[in-house]
Amino acid sequence: MAASGYSDLREKLKSMTPHRDEEKNKYVDGASNGSGKGRKRKFRESDDDDCEHSDDSTELREQEARRVRSSIQQRSIFTPEECALIEEKIDDVVAQGEAGLYREHTVDRAPLRNKYFFGEGYTYGSQLEKRGPGQERLYRKGEVDEIPSWVHELVIKRLVSSGVIPEGFVNSAVINDYQPGGCIVSHVDPLHIFARPIVSVSFFSDSALCFGCRFQFKPIRVSEPVFVLPVRRGSVTVLSGYAADDITHCIRPQDIKQRRAVIILRKTRPDAPRLNSDSPLSSSPAERPAPLKAKRSHRKADPDAAHRPRVLEMDKEENRHPSASRHRRHSISSENYWRRGQDSDKHRESSGRKVKMRRH
Repeated sequence: MAASGYSDLREKLKSMTPHRDEEKNKYVDGASNGSGKGRKRKFRESDDDDCEHSDDSTELREQEARRVRSSIQQRSIFTPEECALIEEKIDDVVAQGEAGLYREHTVDRAPLRNKYFFGEGYTYGSQLEKRGPGQERLYRKGEVDEIPSWVHELVIKRLVSSGVIPEGFVNSAVINDYQPGGCIVSHVDPLHIFARPIVSVSFFSDSALCFGCRFQFKPIRVSEPVFVLPVRRGSVTVLSGYAADDITHCIRPQDIKQRRAVIILRKTRPDAPRLNSDSPLSSSPAERPAPLKAKRSHRKADPDAAHRPRVLEMDKEENRHPSASRHRRHSISSENYWRRGQDSDKHRESSGRKVKMRRH
């Protein structure tokens, strides 16, 4: 464990975030200009962004929350026995990943969260050559492993028979495996990559999916969500319309209290862009064996590896360079996040300003 003593993002969040109730009870009195008007509650989300919460803004947030809720379908389909069987299969995926039995782009590791791409994988976050929405690209065909047969038999067929999705809809399956305190920052599933709806099934434990949050880092903080959707073990969540396209969603650190896994089932668009053959993230046919071989390591498979707490990379770096860490541009290996533009991005690199999520 790092010298800072944190292996769980929830602990870091709790210890370093000002108490939300205290912030909400701060008032700015407009009477200072003699008018006695304009008394509004001010909540500071970042150094350069003040959000005034008046009655009007509260009503707007409530309207937005209703729009989010109306575009979500949620059903409890999988029994505890079915969940237990699927969870064993997820443990097998983790063990194979630890043993290096998957192709290079199948497994993506982040602090307290591992992602496993099947069928189709894509670049996002720090992997992007250019940052921002719309820059995501599918990997070339064959650069991630095929969807496992058990996903088809135990999950997809069950959803088809229940009328959740049509036959042949899914060609991309992603397993996100979270440790306590893990998270995915606010994002919208790339519109140019994936058709709608977005379907996810939750396993191992209950959690929550939040909409309209903003993330800040060093220390990590998350603003108040517009809408919080509880997700239970064995439940199926279907996002479409406003919830899928017009507002960001995320998993907050405080909502992952136990290990949790989610299987995300999607369909890629026929015209979704792919990495070019000359991209640094995609090897040329001459450099890649044919057929593509699995990337292997000398480590033995460890089914319990997913339960082992990890030390956050941010803590390691701060311990190595405590004085210089605040000047270093922080790179996040997680879901793609929004920025205000390249000029703002360059300004943050030079000044060390905090990264702010922008809600769409």
